[in-house]
Amino acid sequence: MKLQEDYKKNILPKLKEQFGYKNDFEAARLLKVVINVGFGRHNKEKAFIDNVLKGLTKISGQKAVPTKAKKSISSFKIREGMVIGACVTLRGKRMYDFVEKLINVTFPRVRDFRGISEKGIDRNGNMTIGIKENMAFPEINPDDFENIFGMEISFATSVNTRDEGLALFRLMGFPFKKEEKTK
Repeated sequence: MKLQEDYKKNILPKLKEQFGYKNDFEAARLLKVVINVGFGRHNKEKAFIDNVLKGLTKISGQKAVPTKAKKSISSFKIREGMVIGACVTLRGKRMYDFVEKLINVTFPRVRDFRGISEKGIDRNGNMTIGIKENMAFPEINPDDFENIFGMEISFATSVNTRDEGLALFRLMGFPFKKEEKTK
């Protein structure tokens, strides 16, 4: 079942019941998904940058945008305006399709995956996770990409509390790991 339809039919009524929302627009919802890749020490290698941009475009289904440094940092040998990363912002149907693919296809393909830590959710109900290898995505053919790169995926929600965000992500099907409580 499509995640967007599932949200409207099943997740929304459960959230309204659990948190006592009076209408659909009060309920927690996913606003956008941002995928970031930093070039790090490879920021001067044109082939690596092109490889990352091509890979990010294939993964997201939307053209990746290079990000530039806002100010110079001499210790990192970065100058203002230098390309230091790439990002893609997904909203609407593409966002839901990406999240569904991430949960059902990509996470099972990640090596030694034990689940997402609940600590990745901030106090405003947004979540950020990191993926170490781009090869986990089904669109990436290892023969076409010589460089392996990691990425950071941020999920922005409409809620203001951590509990509401956690409930939304659980109902959407994100695989959280069972965390043992330390004394």
